[in-house]
Amino acid sequence: MVLETKRLYIRRFEEKDLADFNQYASDPEVGPSAGWKPHESMKESEEILEGFMKSADIFAMEHKKDGRVIGSLGLHEDRKRDYKGALMLGYAMGKDYWGQGLMTEAVDRLLQYAFSELDMKIISAYHYPFNQRSKRVLVKAGFSLEGTLKMASALYDGQVVDDVCYAITREEYEKSREKSEDQI
Repeated sequence: MVLETKRLYIRRFEEKDLADFNQYASDPEVGPSAGWKPHESMKESEEILEGFMKSADIFAMEHKKDGRVIGSLGLHEDRKRDYKGALMLGYAMGKDYWGQGLMTEAVDRLLQYAFSELDMKIISAYHYPFNQRSKRVLVKAGFSLEGTLKMASALYDGQVVDDVCYAITREEYEKSREKSEDQI
């Protein structure tokens, strides 16, 4: 499966992605925003990449212009919603590509896939209070704030933080797409 946007390919990870993966995953500003420690070695990235390649729910974001893998997206089991029609969105992207609307573009395409091809009813997403960039992506993608779960996640360094919770239903997504098309 390869999903395409104007500027990205969203596809499964491959062995050839290791150097690009390591580059963004070892950046001290990328992982901690998503709750994981920066990779300390190529070997660590290789081991994690092997898991990503085996996973059906984690995708690489390949930038069309330069052919580099610049981040990842995932649709995971939502442990806070215990039924088959719900998934949780997660994502990370290399700092060199922040602020260009690429993650919002990728999230929109993944939502389209989740609702139309996977027949999901709701997609949730969570960010930590200190990650305002992630909040902007979710708001731009049409997610609604549901609230904050206090002391809900333990980070890699042992710190316990709140989860700011967002969600979008299939109906909300379809309405937002209709509005976008009406404005064209």
